[in-house]
Amino acid sequence: MSINIQRRNDTNCNGFPGEMHRKLHIKLEMNDIHVKRILYIMIAGLIICSCSSSSTNSNEDSYSNEKAAGGETAMSNETKVNSSVYILNPNLASRDDIYSLGLLDTDVESIIDGRPYLDPLTFLNKIKEVVGDSKYEEIKSKIFLPMNLNTTAEEDFKQVPGVGDKMAHEFEEYRPYTSIVQFRREIGKYVSEEEVAEYEKYVFVPVNLNTASREELLAIPGLGDKIAHEFEEYRPYKNMKQFRREIGKYVDNDELARLERYVTLQN
Repeated sequence: MSINIQRRNDTNCNGFPGEMHRKLHIKLEMNDIHVKRILYIMIAGLIICSCSSSSTNSNEDSYSNEKAAGGETAMSNETKVNSSVYILNPNLASRDDIYSLGLLDTDVESIIDGRPYLDPLTFLNKIKEVVGDSKYEEIKSKIFLPMNLNTTAEEDFKQVPGVGDKMAHEFEEYRPYTSIVQFRREIGKYVSEEEVAEYEKYVFVPVNLNTASREELLAIPGLGDKIAHEFEEYRPYKNMKQFRREIGKYVDNDELARLERYVTLQN
C-alpha cells in the first residue's frame, strides 16, 4: 500500500498547521491492517493537538490585549467613582430622601434647618458635624452641594469623590469654563466619558443670564419652565442687582440666593 501525504502551511484545522510550504512524502508498504489503524490514529491526534494549541494561543492573546487595555484605563483614573449613585442636592432633597441615607430624624432636621446652603464647604462641615468622621466619605458621596468650576479653590475640588491632586489641578487648569461642554471636552482627555459624567454630578458652570439657552437655564437644579421664562423675560440684565429685583418678584430671598449661585453676567 502507498500513502502520499502533502503537508503545507495552513491556518485552519484541515491540514497540518504551523509549517511553511513543505511537502512531506511518506511512502509506506503495509500489509497489516493494525498498522494502518495506528497510523490513522496518530494523524488524527496530531490534527487535534494542533487545533487545540492554536485556540489556546488565540485566547491567551485576546486576554493579554484586554488586560493591557484595562491597565491603560486604570492608569488614566485616579479613583473610580460609583456610577450607580444618585446625588442628592441638600437644598432640594426631601426629608424622606435625606432620611433614606440612613440618618437619624434629628440629623435630617438639622440638615434641613441649615438651608439654603450657598457654600459647598459649609455644607460639608455640616455633614461632618452630623455624621462624624467615620461616615463622612460615604454620606458626602450621596448628598453634595455642586461646586462652581470657575471659583472653587483647587484644594477644595478634592472633596469631590474620586478627585485627587492631579485631577483637582486639571479642573483648575482649564478655567474659565464657559459651558459644561467645555468641561467634558477638557477633562475627557484624562478619563473616560463615564467618569467625566460622574464628576459632573458634583460641579457646575454658571450660565450667562443674557445668552443662556432655555436648555441651559433648565439645567440649573430646581429651576422649572416658569422661572426659566422669567429669566428670559427681563433680558438684557445690566447687573445682578437687576436680576435680584426682577426674579425676586417670583421667589423668596432664600430661593433667590440659591439660584444666584448658578448664574453670571460675565462673558
